[in-house]
This record gives sequence, C-alpha cells and structure tokens, in this order.
Amino acid sequence: MSTPDSPLLRSLLAAVEAAPDDVPLRLHVAEQLLTAGRADEATVHIGAALQREPGSGAARALMARVLGGPTGETPAEFDWKRAEQELGVEVPPRFTAERDATETTAPVPGEESHEITVESVRLSDVAGMERVKERLETAFLAPMRNERLRRLFGKSLRGGLLLYGPPGCGKTFIARAVAGELGAGFMAVSIADVLDMWIGNSEKSLAEIFATARRNKPCVLFFDELDGLGGKRARMHASGIRNTVTQLLTELDSVASGNDGVFVLAATNHPWDIDSALRRPGRLDRTILVLPPDAAAREALLRSALAERPIAGIDLPGIVAATEGFSGADLVHLCDSAAEKAMIDSIRDGEVRMIEMRDFTAALGEVASSVGPWFDTARNVAMFANEGGVYDELVAYMKKRRQW
Repeated sequence: MSTPDSPLLRSLLAAVEAAPDDVPLRLHVAEQLLTAGRADEATVHIGAALQREPGSGAARALMARVLGGPTGETPAEFDWKRAEQELGVEVPPRFTAERDATETTAPVPGEESHEITVESVRLSDVAGMERVKERLETAFLAPMRNERLRRLFGKSLRGGLLLYGPPGCGKTFIARAVAGELGAGFMAVSIADVLDMWIGNSEKSLAEIFATARRNKPCVLFFDELDGLGGKRARMHASGIRNTVTQLLTELDSVASGNDGVFVLAATNHPWDIDSALRRPGRLDRTILVLPPDAAAREALLRSALAERPIAGIDLPGIVAATEGFSGADLVHLCDSAAEKAMIDSIRDGEVRMIEMRDFTAALGEVASSVGPWFDTARNVAMFANEGGVYDELVAYMKKRRQW
C-alpha cells in the first residue's frame, strides 16, 4: 500500500505531470491516493480524467467511491446541512492557470517580522488586460529595466504606482506580477499589519515595514486597501490615525530620495478617499485603472476555474458573452455555483454526472456582477470631482459601456 510519502506515489505523480492526458495513469494515481487516505487529491485526478473521457466507467466508479463509499450508494443518513456549509466555503479568485503565484520565501538577513516572497508569475500570466500591461510597461517597468536609457532621458525613479478599480479584478495579482517582472521580492502589507490601538505603535509598524523592505531590496512593497491606511486626514477625528498618514508620507519621501531598489505599489477600491498628499509627485503619482476582465481574460479565468473539473457540453464562448462586466471573483463564484449543482445531483442520485451547460444556465440566473455599486459611486465622483482629469479613463470606459 502506498503511503503519502512513498517513492512509488512520488514517481506516479511525476509521471502524471509529464503526461497529463494519460487517463489510465491518472486513474491509477487516484486509486493509490484513495488507498493512502488522500481523497481530496484523488478527486482532482478523477475530475481531470472525466474531463478528458466523460464516459469512463472506471473514473465514475472511483468518483462514486469518493462520494458514497465503495458501492457508490448515497448514505442513508445524509447530512444536508453539513453539505451546504461545506459547499458555501468561499474560494479565492485564480488569475493564473497552472502555477502558484508564490514560489518560495526569500531568505532575509536576521529575524524579519514581515514575510517577503519571491514571485514566479509574470505579466504574461495575467490573462487579457493588455491596456493595463502596456501602461505598466511604459510608466513603471521599462524605466526600471533600462538604467542607461533612463539616465539619458532623465527619467526619475521617484514615486510609486496606485492601482484602482472595482473589487475582485486582480489588482493584487498584477502587483505580484510586477514583482516577478522586476525579479524583486514581494512584501504585501494590509491594514492589520499597521494599525494599532496604542498611540505611536502604528507609526512604529510603518517604519519597521519600510526598513525591512530596504534591507531586502530589490523589493516591491505593496499596500492593499490603501484608503483604509491613507485616508483623507481632514475627515479623521483621531489624531493617531492622522499621524499614521503623516508617517506614511514621510516614509514615501524617504524611499523617493535615497532608497533605490524599493518600489512602492498600492491598491484601492476607493481612490477618492485617499489623502491627496499621497498622490503628489514623488509619492504615488502614477495611477492605473484596473477594470473587470475583458473577453480574453474571462475565457482564461473560466478555463482555469474548470481545468480540473468534470465538464461536458459547455458553451464557453456563450458563457464569456453572458458574463460581460463580471469581476474575476464573480467568474469563480459562477463556476463554483455550477459545480455545486452537479455535485448535489451526484450525491443525491448516487451517480456521478458532469458539469453541464444547464448548470451554468441555472447559475447565471442566480449569480450577477458584483461591481455595479462600485460604478454607481464612481460615476458620481467622476462627474463632480474629476479634478485635473484624473478619472478621464474611467469616464471613457463608462461612456463606452453606457453607464454614464
């Protein structure tokens, strides 16, 4: 019997990686995994086999073992409440098809309090979004890569980059891809990493974060949900929070003036709530709008979400056309909902069936785009507070989509 760490199982898994379309091999691996008590991993391989050979009786029999025991029968006392809870688990959006965004943890000198990772993804792994990639290349990446030309044309490395747009559209993944392109470490910072109830601790945390990035340069320092950390000071009543914004400004100026190799990126869903001082030249002075995925990106995201699931008769172009305006997270939720319907039927009937177009049709009746409220707010801001044309790109997109 194979154990989780047996040489035989390691060899079989390596063989599957080399020949992913070999259905008998996948089923043999799945059976070994089931014997080793690794049912979740076995299910992935069974699903891949069914996707390639929907009529495979051996694959269906193995899936039946996973779902209902050796005979494939549904247990007499099925806990529906537990099943609903398990199926309700949120799955984070996947923006790359075959490899994990984080490859390794970078070695850092001493004991660092913040993790720095080495990213394997590149902009080529970001599906679609050609306009965003072009802007990133011209405004940020090209000057970083070409030091001689940068000096010739007097291009400064001062300043950072702000990604904004509706939630769930891949801003964090793009930031990771930028780190991968630069061959730099990636350090993600959230509000929880900075804010503290005790006066002075938040400023101290910020100073430590920037110090860690400088010790480990080249490093991309990424601030997520910047509006929560760098909101407008005029609206803040607590002096501690205002001091945190001031400390962030100080650190950004320090990075700009004498710390080559630390690249500051930030993301927000609400750029209009960010303190204007953070967006002045030399700070986060370059802005890129990250919109819901275009058709090419939606197709790639759907293929990724369905890659290891048993599907049959799916009209992928039709789904792509029906999901215009969906965020990446919405697309993953749609696939999960369709899979849930097929899975519940399989559990109820005791016989595995594929995820079919009828499941997606039903899911499309239940799952809608989640970005509508964001555009409602953005429309008002762009209409009445578009100072200096900072939201011109957003206005053009909304007019094209007839949301203006």
